[in-house]
Amino acid sequence: MYITITPQKLGNNYSQSSADFVGYLEKENQGLEQGAMEYFFNQYDEEISADEVVKEIDGNGAKLKKTEPKFYSITVSPSKYELNRLQNNSEDLKRYTRELMKDYVASFYREINGRPISIDDIKYYAKIEHHRTFKGTDWQIRENQPFATKILQLKTEIRNIKEGRAEGYIKLLQNKIDRLEKEAPHQQDGKRIVQGMPKAGNQSHIHIIVSRKDASNTFSLSPGSKHKASEVQMHGKNVKRGFDRDQFFDRAEKTFDRTFVYQRNFAETYKARKDFIKNPKIYFASLMKLPTNERAIAFKIMKESGVPMLPSIPVTQAQMAMKIFNRLRHGVDIAIKSSSIGI
Repeated sequence: MYITITPQKLGNNYSQSSADFVGYLEKENQGLEQGAMEYFFNQYDEEISADEVVKEIDGNGAKLKKTEPKFYSITVSPSKYELNRLQNNSEDLKRYTRELMKDYVASFYREINGRPISIDDIKYYAKIEHHRTFKGTDWQIRENQPFATKILQLKTEIRNIKEGRAEGYIKLLQNKIDRLEKEAPHQQDGKRIVQGMPKAGNQSHIHIIVSRKDASNTFSLSPGSKHKASEVQMHGKNVKRGFDRDQFFDRAEKTFDRTFVYQRNFAETYKARKDFIKNPKIYFASLMKLPTNERAIAFKIMKESGVPMLPSIPVTQAQMAMKIFNRLRHGVDIAIKSSSIGI
């Protein structure tokens, strides 16, 4: 499970309208029959139009400055293992979203009129998408990049020969290109993975747009708060403030596991990924204590997350493995952060 929370920006200022973002989320509906479309939904309603989402989010930003986000985007990307547990991607993910947003409000250290925040205090809209394309930050693209660079250079040479600016053998250069295309480490359906290529397999995920202001358009609720839990004096009163991201991410996993009776592997947990980045020695020690079958699955999951050398680690030689692991960590750190839970 990968979750990101992003304040929507436009240049140096935060976007003053959700129209562009909502329009982006409508891209998969283009060319589809009405019955095949995915609509926006919220805690209680289905088939909400994009126009209504824009109207409600844009109209719920009272007294917010240009330097403050009007809304946040939450992206929830279940792994292929989690998706395999679902019976109906769209309906199951809608059900999960509604439970997830209860975890979201429970992670605020805030009160409204002397009571804890409830699900009815937030204004959000969500949409299920089923396709993804490879981005420049994906580890497969980065590891294919040296091959892509050489291929581009060779294509430039061929173009120069065709246009009379250089001399050479086009067929020889084309053979080199063909060889590099096959030698690139990451392939999909027999082709080198490139930026913009659709990802194969089940890619269902959730996009959520949530207003910065509460449903009454009175109180500010920011998941980007630097505070987990604190109190400050405002207008002579003690005001609670803060958002516990660790709690939200942890609850998000537990809610999924409970909802779909999912047995989560160690390598899939938020705590494990956090230890991987901040304290790899603790991570690796925990990994080595796993039963053999669970450890094998963990290595497989890690490889799919961007650690291609891990299967070659001699897992029976912990000291040697730790040295290799530490060398890997620096490069993998970027890959994990580029797609991991965070804000």
